[in-house]
Amino acid sequence: MEQGLDGVAPLRRAPRPGRGLAERGTPVEQAALAPALPSSGRRRPVAAGPARRLWLLAWTLAAGLTALLVLAPVAALGIEALQGSGGLWPHLLAYVLPPALRDTALLLAGVGLVVVAVGTGAAWLVAAYDFPGRRLLDWALLLPLAVPTYIAAYAYLDLLHPVGPVQSAIRALLGYARPRDLILPDLRSLPGCILLLGFVLYPYVYLPTRALFLMQSATLVEAGRSLGAGPAAVFLRVALPLARPAIALGASLALLEALNDIGAAEFLGVRTLTVSIYDTWVNRSDLPGAAGLALVMLAACLGLIAVERRARRGRGYAGAAQRPRRMSRTPLSGPAALAALALGLVPVALGFLAPASYLAVEASRRLHRAGLSGAILSESVNTLVYAALATAVATVLGLVVAAGPRLLGGRWREALLRCATFGYAIPGAILAIGLLPPLAALDGALDGASRALTGAPLAAMGLGTGAALVYAYAVRFLAVTAGSSEAGLARVPRSLGDAARILGRGPVGALARVHLPLTWPALLGGALLVFVDCVKELPATLILRPLNVETLATHLYGEAARGTYEDGAVAALLIVAVGLLPVALLLRVSTPKASPEA
Repeated sequence: MEQGLDGVAPLRRAPRPGRGLAERGTPVEQAALAPALPSSGRRRPVAAGPARRLWLLAWTLAAGLTALLVLAPVAALGIEALQGSGGLWPHLLAYVLPPALRDTALLLAGVGLVVVAVGTGAAWLVAAYDFPGRRLLDWALLLPLAVPTYIAAYAYLDLLHPVGPVQSAIRALLGYARPRDLILPDLRSLPGCILLLGFVLYPYVYLPTRALFLMQSATLVEAGRSLGAGPAAVFLRVALPLARPAIALGASLALLEALNDIGAAEFLGVRTLTVSIYDTWVNRSDLPGAAGLALVMLAACLGLIAVERRARRGRGYAGAAQRPRRMSRTPLSGPAALAALALGLVPVALGFLAPASYLAVEASRRLHRAGLSGAILSESVNTLVYAALATAVATVLGLVVAAGPRLLGGRWREALLRCATFGYAIPGAILAIGLLPPLAALDGALDGASRALTGAPLAAMGLGTGAALVYAYAVRFLAVTAGSSEAGLARVPRSLGDAARILGRGPVGALARVHLPLTWPALLGGALLVFVDCVKELPATLILRPLNVETLATHLYGEAARGTYEDGAVAALLIVAVGLLPVALLLRVSTPKASPEA
């Protein structure tokens, strides 16, 4: 038998059919592994047992600390809620929770119906029919993702004001001279909030449902048609049941966003749990009461997630072994094509075009009248700095917790990964309230240590500083970077990591020289999404921002609260412009270039 360089028979693996370069390694992958060979040509020995155990311990401690940082606010909420007086919970149950729970339940039910109807209908329209303008409509339906809910409410409050442009135009058209001669329904109501949130959040349902419709086999639809089913019956009895997992996933994400909203609900006079939490803490300085409300809201979030998981349980289907033929679109022409295009443009106009056009017009007027204020520049810098720092922290921590199970194995490392990504299910208001007690305790401990050692007090390093805001952002959106890292690492063949370890690379070396060069697009995409989410985040920013520090989101909230909408248009337009970045990324990812049917 042929002997290897170290006197051991070399391991040989027969090439597997269909693996090709992914198994043997591309030139780029070989170049990444080449520096592992010393100049003598001999392989470095595989990492010894103690060294591997040291890496296991270090990686486990890092992942465990990350999971602890995510779960600490939840534990602090429970402890803080117990610190209230004996009459706290009776007061909450009698006066605060009933209206808050009622408004929240009605809001979620209404928003759920709107996003499911609009998102599913729009997805079926562009997936099942072909008409002039369909390609434009296909990507335009994603544009409302760039508009945060509080910005949409801010824009529509001014657009639909009794002396605003919409009602003024209607009165002029009908011949009315005074606003009181024609009274339209007020947007500041629960139905108004439901419609506004629904037409902004429907892309969460549209995107996964459209992808599932495009993946459905043509034979399923054709079988229904051959049995005499019309277009409506095929949609209701064939396509819709198969799309229920995607619809449930998208609806749950939309409802979590609606539950996290504070600006739109407060502007429109709907007292949800999130608004009650913020009011209890800021206006009444009642931290135990706010913590108790946050626990109720957290239970509602977990209930939504449980309902979504149950709705998707056992709702899959198996396809054929070969690649199925995609469903062909039904061509439309004439009045039918115009009706389809007009119907598809309605949610685009209401969710993006109307608020974005208003912001562009008002921002141009503001810039022409007073120029770009120095406050906007400083607020933009604050926004970008905090978002960039949080993105860097979340990306590093997300890679750490995602790489542990991939490189080191172990089911309990999978459990640490799931715990670390729990923060995305926690709305920003809950997370901020939960961070107040541990940050205050940290500042107290550090100040006490400083007084004992130096006799001088120590400035706050947690509560009321930028570090608290970065912490909240990173915990809130860690699931995004961890998910993108996990998806990117899963696409790297395990044989490449095994080869790196055989050549003497440890887990960090394999990650740096093999996995990172192949997964950086996924990491970059996740980091971009986190950056934009940090720029748009309002509830956590309102509660945790440092004193005398404003971001674009808090500036806009203050202008809307004062009723000076035109002065906040520039900040709102900047946030929308940043929000267009992930929409462009989603367009590139969700539309395959090689498939003209997509």
